[in-house]
Amino acid sequence: MRQEAFEAENRALWEEIDDLIEDLHRPKRNRRSELSDQMRFPEFYRRLCSQYALARSRRFSPALVAYLHGLVLRGHPLLYRRKAGWLWRLLDFLYRGFPRALRRNRGYFYLSLATFLLPALMMGIGCYLQEDLIYTVLDEQSVAEMESAYDPANDHPGRSPERGSETDFTMFGFYILNNIGIGFRTFALGILLGVGTLFLLLFNGVVIGGVAGHLSRLGYQETFWPFVSGHGAFELTAIVICGAAGLLMGKAVLAPGPLGRLETLKRHAQEALQLVMGAALMLLVAAFIEAFWSSSGFSPEVKYLVAAALWLWVILYLVFMGRGQSGSH
Repeated sequence: MRQEAFEAENRALWEEIDDLIEDLHRPKRNRRSELSDQMRFPEFYRRLCSQYALARSRRFSPALVAYLHGLVLRGHPLLYRRKAGWLWRLLDFLYRGFPRALRRNRGYFYLSLATFLLPALMMGIGCYLQEDLIYTVLDEQSVAEMESAYDPANDHPGRSPERGSETDFTMFGFYILNNIGIGFRTFALGILLGVGTLFLLLFNGVVIGGVAGHLSRLGYQETFWPFVSGHGAFELTAIVICGAAGLLMGKAVLAPGPLGRLETLKRHAQEALQLVMGAALMLLVAAFIEAFWSSSGFSPEVKYLVAAALWLWVILYLVFMGRGQSGSH
């Protein structure tokens, strides 16, 4: 390959790396690049080093070799920074990357929310008004186990009899596996043109709404609602966010646009990954609250106050966190 063709093929990448290196040398509060771009820097740097070695081996112009060498030298300390850097990247992701990614894709979030919430409300009202409607979505054994778990006589609200003796820490692990599993399936099935994600959102909405309506009709409000209201702020919101990520991937498959399906999938996958990572952290928090707080002996009034604070915090975080800076959304 001649030098002219080599430069024409890679000049845009070098300029992107140059801008990214300059941005990463700024204080964190002044950076303009998104976390997804920063996370790709190691990949960019490896390609840069390979191209620098190729330019030297083919004896391209000294000016080009010096330019690439300069990029390599400037990028080296960024790649091999101290190991504690992962903590700052995590904090930056929580502070800016995740809430901004969600706001950029709020249309998918609203569609996911409607697909989950509207069936939940309709099924909840229906099961509250009609005694046997719950059996259209759950079998008799599942309904009996659910009723037993939230029976006011149960010493461990929210836990089935066979799990009543398990420790909070054991339940924490169980809730993590269960929550992450639901969230991941909701996201992953988006690759089926988004239909799989829509189906799971609708199904989970119908089941959750049906359970809420049925238990409320039985008079179990004092056990069910105080239990679910706290961790629901994180768990339900995270499931809807996973749905948004799945719909984003489904859009890339269904209508890729002028860039082509593969390139569109790559770009949408970067956005979806940020949504899923943030949702996974929210599901982890939800599992912690569910295991150590939801089943605690505090009065319903206290739990409702805490739940209101948690819901308010989640909403304010997703709406306002990371705003007021260069490149914010």
